[in-house]
Amino acid sequence: MPHSVTLDNIAIVLVEPQIPENIGSAARAMNNMGIKNLILVNPKNYDPCSIPKTATGSSTHIIEGMEVCHNLLEALGPFHYVIGTTARIGANRPALTTPRPLAQDLISLSYHNKVAILFGPEDSGLSNDHLRLCHTIATIPTAQFSSLNLAQAVMVICYEIFLASGKQNPRVTPRLANKFELEGMYGHLKDVFMKIGFIDPQNPEHWMLNIRRFLSRLPLRAREVKAIRGVCRQIDWYTEQLEKMKKHK
Repeated sequence: MPHSVTLDNIAIVLVEPQIPENIGSAARAMNNMGIKNLILVNPKNYDPCSIPKTATGSSTHIIEGMEVCHNLLEALGPFHYVIGTTARIGANRPALTTPRPLAQDLISLSYHNKVAILFGPEDSGLSNDHLRLCHTIATIPTAQFSSLNLAQAVMVICYEIFLASGKQNPRVTPRLANKFELEGMYGHLKDVFMKIGFIDPQNPEHWMLNIRRFLSRLPLRAREVKAIRGVCRQIDWYTEQLEKMKKHK
């Protein structure tokens, strides 16, 4: 049976937004395109009275229902697929997709999976630490000036998703591991890799970035994450046995 984008499974996540009115404008853009789930992470200058001024009309129900979190990882925990947006690209933050193909991917992804789309602070955008938590990174093509207003960027992404929601795809991506499960796996991998000398303990996150990028290309399911952690536990056990043998020599 063909399926279309499941808008109820998609959330817009504003990370450390600095201008309350931009939150209202983003909510209005979301409402125009049928996306209702809004999450704020550690908002600056948070003023609940200023936000609705730019939301206007029926968009206020998005503001009334939005979730406010103080920690990004906590906010992303229940989500199975996370997309970061950025205008700044380079070797450490390659733009892996653009809004239109991203929206097409969501036709199959969003049916069984909760999807979060991250937008960063107005002055600096998402940091490398924020993007490290993402499965993929999207950029919005522009002419010479690449910086967009926060609400404009939200509108472009939501517009493409809305267009894709009218299309269908017979292929459905099964339920993937959520962010809590994935981050537990990455933490376990990092510990094991340091134990066996595979990565530099002085800067483990830098070395883990390629591992994250590689595994993010694979739609890992919960049982596969458990299998990887099972391998990690076995390596833990083996290294402990080696340490015991050294002590008894």
